[in-house]
Amino acid sequence: MKSRFRHVALIGKYHASPAGPTGSSRAVLEDIAHFLHAQGCEVALEQETAASTGLSGHAALDVAAIGAQCDLGLVVGGDGTMLGIGRRLAGHGVPLIGINQGRLGFITDIPLENYQATLTPMLRGEYEEDRRTLMHARVMRDGHCVFDALAMNDVVVNRGATSGMVELRVEVDGHFVANQRADGLIIASPTGSTAYALSAGGPLLHPSLPGWVLVPIAPHTLSNRPIVLADSAEIAIELVAGRDASANFDMQSLASLLHGDRIIVRRSQYTVRFLHPKGWTYFDTLRKKLHWNEGVA
Repeated sequence: MKSRFRHVALIGKYHASPAGPTGSSRAVLEDIAHFLHAQGCEVALEQETAASTGLSGHAALDVAAIGAQCDLGLVVGGDGTMLGIGRRLAGHGVPLIGINQGRLGFITDIPLENYQATLTPMLRGEYEEDRRTLMHARVMRDGHCVFDALAMNDVVVNRGATSGMVELRVEVDGHFVANQRADGLIIASPTGSTAYALSAGGPLLHPSLPGWVLVPIAPHTLSNRPIVLADSAEIAIELVAGRDASANFDMQSLASLLHGDRIIVRRSQYTVRFLHPKGWTYFDTLRKKLHWNEGVA
């Protein structure tokens, strides 16, 4: 039975180092491309992937062309690779499958060594679909937007590397919440609740929940605890005091902040579509990645 996906884009890690016993990233991508051809798929390489690996023999497409021409994106790498392409392809509605060539892999969940057995039924249409909401964040300065970005994991306001705490005014839907003195503040989606927010003591949010979690980083007042909010809310964070503060969006983009700057975070109109093997559940991922069953007989 042939693949239900006619045109598949391969997206790999940029400037990747060798991937251990399975060979280099180029060899891995070549192997996957041959497998996809055998399943009846036309294969294209994402433009930067083609340039960084030197692979030829396939069309090299930019993100807009992938969105217009491809009906599946196959991401080979770690969660960082998936976050980057997920944000860029979200507006096109192309579903994504992640093959884990990184380390942790919460959203690139297919092991590289077992990809053929796992992908074969998925390409026939046997999969679970999992939609993840994006965050749309803007940095406002004197009433003007000076930075605009999408984030899948989190928006983080951080103190400078050598400075003390920052003071942040927090509002939700225009209502004053608190002035917080801390090393920073994280607004995380359910996808991002297993990332930086988890390290800062935040809760895990199931991806089906329409919510965000607001997590202070090393707060001065210990009663400042993580709080779960509806993702329909608009969150505003104003920098009141502190030097060299910055705003980070999925730890990729960064904007240096001035006193009075406001970071406005809303739910994006776009979602990212992940495909998982049939029978997959979020709890399988948590159990495996967080080692919940270790030592259990």
